[in-house]
Amino acid sequence: MKLIQKITFIIIFLSLNVNAFGAVSGYVDSKGVTQRLAHGITFKPDGTKMFVVGKTQNKIFEFDLSTAFDISTATISSNEYDHGSEDDDATDIKFNSDGTKLFLAGAGDEEINEYNLSTAYDVSTSVHQNTYFNGDGLEFVAIAFNTNGTKLFIYDQTGADSIKQYSLGSPFDLSNAVLQKQYNGTSSKTLAKINGQPQGFAFSADGTKMYITGKSTDKIKEFTLSTPFDLSNVTLESGGYDLSDEIDEPSGIAFSDDGSKLFVLDSKNNTANRDVSEYDLTCGFGVINCIDPTANKDDVASIESQSEASKKLIQHTTYPVLNRMEWLRRNSGRINLTNQNIKFQFKNEMLNTLSDSLIPLYFSNDNSNELTSGNLGWSFWSEGTISIGTSGDTSNSSSKDLSSSAITLGADKKGADDIMRGIALRFGSDDVDVGDLGSALDMNSFSLTFYESRPKGEDRFIDHLMGLSFINSDLINNSGSASTNGERYGEQLFGSLSLRDTLTNNKFNFTPKLKINYGLTHYGAYTEAGAEGINLKFQEQYVGNFITSLGSSIDNTFDLNMGTIIPFFDFEYYADMSPSSKQKFSYTSDGSSYILEDINNSTHNLNSSIGFDFISNNGLTLMTKYTRDQAKNNKNDNFIIAFDYKNSSRSLYSMSIQDTSAKLSHDRELNNFNINIDSHYDLFKKDPDYGLFVKISNIN
Repeated sequence: MKLIQKITFIIIFLSLNVNAFGAVSGYVDSKGVTQRLAHGITFKPDGTKMFVVGKTQNKIFEFDLSTAFDISTATISSNEYDHGSEDDDATDIKFNSDGTKLFLAGAGDEEINEYNLSTAYDVSTSVHQNTYFNGDGLEFVAIAFNTNGTKLFIYDQTGADSIKQYSLGSPFDLSNAVLQKQYNGTSSKTLAKINGQPQGFAFSADGTKMYITGKSTDKIKEFTLSTPFDLSNVTLESGGYDLSDEIDEPSGIAFSDDGSKLFVLDSKNNTANRDVSEYDLTCGFGVINCIDPTANKDDVASIESQSEASKKLIQHTTYPVLNRMEWLRRNSGRINLTNQNIKFQFKNEMLNTLSDSLIPLYFSNDNSNELTSGNLGWSFWSEGTISIGTSGDTSNSSSKDLSSSAITLGADKKGADDIMRGIALRFGSDDVDVGDLGSALDMNSFSLTFYESRPKGEDRFIDHLMGLSFINSDLINNSGSASTNGERYGEQLFGSLSLRDTLTNNKFNFTPKLKINYGLTHYGAYTEAGAEGINLKFQEQYVGNFITSLGSSIDNTFDLNMGTIIPFFDFEYYADMSPSSKQKFSYTSDGSSYILEDINNSTHNLNSSIGFDFISNNGLTLMTKYTRDQAKNNKNDNFIIAFDYKNSSRSLYSMSIQDTSAKLSHDRELNNFNINIDSHYDLFKKDPDYGLFVKISNIN
């Protein structure tokens, strides 16, 4: 009997404390909003303006807030708009993304009216444009758009209530709205019964949460969407947040841009000048439960992109060095081993300086080093790379668009022991765009690599390299109307071992290859800034890398009257056997912690390349190469094309094409001065970037 009493007490205690597990930290303040039967509320994205509509008065009221999203500082503006001639009894108000369009849902004529604003977010400049859904029989409670305005949601109170999801052909264009799906409630309860007499309706900024206020229950109900802004799979969270201590009849609902504040209107019909109440949330948009970042596809993709970028960095750092050693073998009998593959124009000014100045002025000097035993001279080389790729979305993470550009500068020489030894510096920039909301990773890296090529017979070699990279990443996590940013530093140790054996006949050279890449990356801890309610704190992370590959290369040498051409084809299969990594992180606002585990890359990849070297008798060198790295859910494309021309030891012409930009350079020594002329032109832009630069420097 005592056990039954205890159980009963616990059930009663929990039922009386439904907010115990909620994320609302407390009521802050209330403010009169002039409007009778206040029903719809929205804010300017920066929180400096608040707009309220309702029934009976037929006006849009505008308020100025001297402190963003602090309603105690709100004062009514002289800007207002009377919409009585279009529709009475307004239930909700929404703007497009830049505040130049306004949408008003009306219960009187059961329609949505669209207005153009000549001054953004100034309702007094509203001009009526169009009317939509008139005659469709919808009873409008509230409306909402997704972040980019390609979806419209309507809470329809017809019958047992439903939330309707429409696709829009163009952002915020309701002229061709197409009904996609609707949410009617759970299997046991209709939407109307879940929260009696719904009055307000809203989404979180990232579209993974949905909220409804109930007039008869005085509660906010929270729903979780498995796919942002998609009603296909909706889960009702248990409980609800009780508003009865501050509000008589809850109606319109809105959030601050970062979700740290909640605002709810009171529509009590027998009192003028109803209130809007302000609440603080312990975590962004967490009315009942905090948003789980591990269930957010963009958040997961952003974390994954850092792990993937560290592995790509090892590949992109080792490839130029391995390419150099293979190029040396293909051209082992040639007297000039200085190889300038490509020169770049980067967004990063430091890389521009290295690419445009250091390489042409220092590494382009003529050389007469042969790859023969006992030659102790140094050979200088450079290689630029561009990589563009995509990683498709999965059930857990969003798609990613990847691009990287880098310049590698190297020098090597062959010792008396027939071992080629060298050193290479790489300056790289990797950009990853995540999802559709603007999340991104911008990673800059500096790598130092030591390498050697040991002969094990006439055509058999062991190539080995080891190196160290320093990483600096800028991260943007955009959840829609709010975004966070952070800066993260890291270090990486890496190595690669390659075994090659060339088989030769009269027609071609066949080179089977076995390669192992290995490494360890350490990312330091960092804390996001920019949006108080959704800022995350990340602990340090270790990412291991172990990739084995098996492939082959086929090339042949053709001697022509004008020079030599060496076409080649590479094919490689590699398996990623890296250990999975994990990332621990938490909300800075309330300390709620999460772990994303089993972070890994594709386990099977195919890499193929095709290209050729052309060395003319008059000093012109052409090198071109295209590479495709293909896996199940992602791919990367690399393309290089470059021209070098040396008509003497004091003059160099070069032309390169990368991405959509073409570049022509000329360097010449004249009377102890170096004259450098550079021009660039974008080939495909409607309004192309172009320029001409002249630089004169003293050689001494």
